[in-house]
Amino acid sequence: MNRLSLWLPLALLSGTGYAEGIALPPLQLAKDYQQQDVSLYRVSEKLDGVRAYWNGRDLLSRNGHRFSAPDWFVAGFPDTPLDGELWMGRGHFNALSAAVRRYRPQHSEWQQIRFMVFDLPASELPFEARLTALARLFSRHDSPYIELLEQRRLADNAALAAYLAEVEALGGEGLMLRHRDSLYQPTRNQDLLKLKRFQDAEAQVLAHLPGQGKYQGMLGALLVETPDGRRFKLGTGFSDLQRQQPPPVGSVVTYRYRGETDQQLPRFASFLRIRSDEPERP
Repeated sequence: MNRLSLWLPLALLSGTGYAEGIALPPLQLAKDYQQQDVSLYRVSEKLDGVRAYWNGRDLLSRNGHRFSAPDWFVAGFPDTPLDGELWMGRGHFNALSAAVRRYRPQHSEWQQIRFMVFDLPASELPFEARLTALARLFSRHDSPYIELLEQRRLADNAALAAYLAEVEALGGEGLMLRHRDSLYQPTRNQDLLKLKRFQDAEAQVLAHLPGQGKYQGMLGALLVETPDGRRFKLGTGFSDLQRQQPPPVGSVVTYRYRGETDQQLPRFASFLRIRSDEPERP
């Protein structure tokens, strides 16, 4: 029997997601930039990494899973909560994702990873003051595996557009904006904004739909569902290897798109990557 013929029935037996019942770290989440006054914000590069929360003892994914980071990797980290991203550099997301998901870490991989910090979530100070506190904190800690992400002040939206073009030319994803007077709030709000040429969002894989023609015997499309219950097919953006080994049913994938149709479905939706911040199990 063709392997693909089993996928749809298996989808109906799958659970509702791999993060059920797990306490989530209190992370602030971003909304899309919509021509806000950039002079009120600090601006940084949007890293193509894996979001991580340091609680003073462990590195946690945004789903609350503990990353199996080597002891030497976190040995020089401060004992205060930090919000940041595990990163290997631009264009290395797949290698990073594989490294941080391993149940048993490979030291050679973790030597290439940095924890890029951009906020101090336990502080009650406004962001500009939190940034000063972070700089002071980092001056007292000397670890090669943790860095404070650059946060620029830009004069106007023309400067923002120029910075976005600079980051994209280097292979970066986009920009993040943090309101200078904002408090850290573990919700999705407009004090934290993301700016990209394309929009992106996440959806859960419900089923694998078989391919036809040159994709016979491989994945044709994913049937996915957004958090608010909208279902659609995601059929572009996959490599041949990903069509042979598609994202598992029940996993969460990130897709990119340009606006929405009249039916409020993403327009020109294309697979970007699997959200793989859950460590492997033994």
